[in-house]
Amino acid sequence: MSGKMRLGWVRHGVTSWNQAGKIQGTTDIPLSAEGEQQATLLADRLTREPAVWDGVVSSDLKRASKTAAILAERLQVPLLLDERLRERSFGSAEGTTEAERLARWGADWRSQVPDQETNEQVRTRGLAFVEAFSARHAGESWLAVTHGSFLAQMLQALRTGVDDRHIANLSLTILEREGSVWVPVLHNCTAHLR
Repeated sequence: MSGKMRLGWVRHGVTSWNQAGKIQGTTDIPLSAEGEQQATLLADRLTREPAVWDGVVSSDLKRASKTAAILAERLQVPLLLDERLRERSFGSAEGTTEAERLARWGADWRSQVPDQETNEQVRTRGLAFVEAFSARHAGESWLAVTHGSFLAQMLQALRTGVDDRHIANLSLTILEREGSVWVPVLHNCTAHLR
């Protein structure tokens, strides 16, 4: 197959912990009913658009894999799971609210939680996925369903130049590979949720 490699990065749908402001990390929280509805809305959007997706690859955590299963079923494409797409492990911060994190570690909590995965570790894992997957699926277009913090790190690691401060639940970010460069075609789009 010829043409550019295209990855459509999707953040999973909303969960009860998202709604409660709790950090999830690798804690395996399922999608809420609203999260499943969000996934259906994106799936419906993708069936109406001209772009063709060859498949869906997803984090193996429930909130992502359920989002991915809804997309794959609606688009009638294969679904693969890859644990390299998992969210960053936030260690002892998992299950805490922002107020609890501020009280325990202070305003700079993101760098103070001792047992979490570092930015460098997340990027190394993510780039290993991108390189291996791109080599195996050169010229194809795949949706990659993952998590907010992981995706923010990937957008930096792939040097896209886009704003990675808040990646919305069930947003779509499309990157196309041109040589060794990933070019953003669409970023953090939630038009299907409006």
